Amino acid sequence: MERKAVVESISRIHQLDTSVINKIAAGEVIERPASAVKELLDNSIDALATRIEVDIMNGGADLIRVVDNGEGIHPDDLLLAVASNATSKISTADDLFSVQTMGFRGEALASISEVSHFRIRTRTADQTQGLEFEVKTGIPGKPQPCGCPLGTSIEVRQLFANTPVRRKFLKTTKTEFGHISEQFTRAALAHPRLYMVLRHNNKVIFDLPPSDNLLDRLRLFYGSNLAEQLIWVDSEVDDIRIWGYVSHPSENKSTRKGQYLFLNGRWIQDRTLQHALTEAYRGLLMVGRQPISFLYLDMPAAQVDVNVHPTKSEVRFRDGQHLYRQLLSTLRSRFLSMDLQSQMSLGKKADFDVTAPPPPLTPEQKQTQLELTSWAKQQLNQVHDNLADLKISSAPRSISPTSDLAAPFTAADAIPLSHFQQNREQASLDSPETIDAPADLVVPDIDRPADKFTDVATSDLRPIQVLNCYIVVEIKGALTIIDQHALHERIMYEYFRKRVLAQSVEAQKLLVPLTLEMSGKEAALLLDHAEMLNSFGLGIEEFGGNTLLITSYPVMLKKVNLEQLVRDIADNLDNAKQPSRRDLLDDLITMMSCKAAIKAGQRLTQEEIYSLLEQRHLIDDAHHCPHGRPSALVLSHAELDRQFGRMG
Repeated sequence: MERKAVVESISRIHQLDTSVINKIAAGEVIERPASAVKELLDNSIDALATRIEVDIMNGGADLIRVVDNGEGIHPDDLLLAVASNATSKISTADDLFSVQTMGFRGEALASISEVSHFRIRTRTADQTQGLEFEVKTGIPGKPQPCGCPLGTSIEVRQLFANTPVRRKFLKTTKTEFGHISEQFTRAALAHPRLYMVLRHNNKVIFDLPPSDNLLDRLRLFYGSNLAEQLIWVDSEVDDIRIWGYVSHPSENKSTRKGQYLFLNGRWIQDRTLQHALTEAYRGLLMVGRQPISFLYLDMPAAQVDVNVHPTKSEVRFRDGQHLYRQLLSTLRSRFLSMDLQSQMSLGKKADFDVTAPPPPLTPEQKQTQLELTSWAKQQLNQVHDNLADLKISSAPRSISPTSDLAAPFTAADAIPLSHFQQNREQASLDSPETIDAPADLVVPDIDRPADKFTDVATSDLRPIQVLNCYIVVEIKGALTIIDQHALHERIMYEYFRKRVLAQSVEAQKLLVPLTLEMSGKEAALLLDHAEMLNSFGLGIEEFGGNTLLITSYPVMLKKVNLEQLVRDIADNLDNAKQPSRRDLLDDLITMMSCKAAIKAGQRLTQEEIYSLLEQRHLIDDAHHCPHGRPSALVLSHAELDRQFGRMG
């Protein structure tokens, strides 16, 4: 009876008071300091400001100040400004289907002031003095006259002061500021005509003068290298315009984090349009790589519903398929009008990841091919045909162009068998000239199985490389076709993993550190994980603003494009959804192993082929690469006999 009474008491319906309502709203809208910054920026933009300054202290946990020179708030409306569901931007329900402002729900200031020490100063053009108004965790004070310039200044101190659990769950200062920087970036890219300033702990991070040229602002955020690789697109169908910049295929990322989409000045996400963007680049990018884009949609407000997401980051289009076709057609038409292949500067970057035919063979490579015996050619052609009948694909994957990353694989780059049972001195860190090749590094102490490769490889069929991608060899009476990249990737993974866990990764210091411009969020993520990255031999330090110093790198990755590696790591960290340290370590080891491994399309010498096959027996799972793909296909003698009609 007692439990029943308690249940009945709990289940009685009652109306929540305003404070609880605002706290619930704050939980939906104000997820972290960056959420508050986003809402305040929206209000400043709606107030027709031409200059907005944002000051942050300790990642926004201690202070968020947004100052604008907009229209200000009328004295009679000041108390309503922090009241829930009070707004000047809509009047009726019908207005929700023609919203032309950034905000419209009238809940942001009420939510923020409910969970912080909130102060607002504002003055309109028709007033000789301003008003100051404070709200301390939902308790309003009395407006007081004050001197202030035209516009509005809002200070948010001690965010989540009365909700300590929410405050406890804030991330590090660098991480939280990274999110704030991303919100600032979105607003700055959406409105390049605004003068915008961002400071953190009294240090200027961005000081962006207004510009009528979007490319100028993109150059300030992402540097000249990317800006020079952007392609202008513009299309107008009926009353819908799509315009902006997309990246040359040589500029790409491992996630969609470099894709910005703005609708009538509002940053949004839309899966349909993201798919159209990916489809437009089909055949121009390697699978798994994503283009960079800064696209703008201008369309009548009545054709889109922006009231479908608490943070207004997702919308519903009246005719999403029409937009899909328009964007896809716009991009494909633009690409067809360009000679993308001839414009690629293949020698400029080491990791373009653009689908392209393999580089032409050198005279020496041609001669090597001609030296294949007619018997070998006939056998390989027959094997290829029978593999096709078995529906086993032996076609090479997309091949990266020859570059520093995809340089010809030499014996010095492999890990010869003779080094697997030896301990070598760590590579000197005094200068780049003293780097030992990966062959001279300490490798995992893996017990070698009793059966050696030389025992199971017969003299009847020596291992040979086909299609510059696969190794064909007879092993234990079966025809084995090995994916050279997948196998070497697994070897590198096992080697690197043991070295990382043992904290013995050889690192090479740079005589002149590499400076790298990143977005605010990327820089924050890398600095936040600097200690973990250092265990990989990757030294990252803060240099100022969003510029990082790369001071060292793993010796094993001496041929990798260092800049692209760091950017990919940032993408990897950003794409992870609250992973454990173990998951992050494994993801990074997998990524670095992939970059260190020989590539499809790289021609190997006979010595290198034998070296790779020797190492196949030194790892636990030589049958799969770290991503789970098979590294080899095996055709038994019986199966081959059946395919050739030798039954019975």
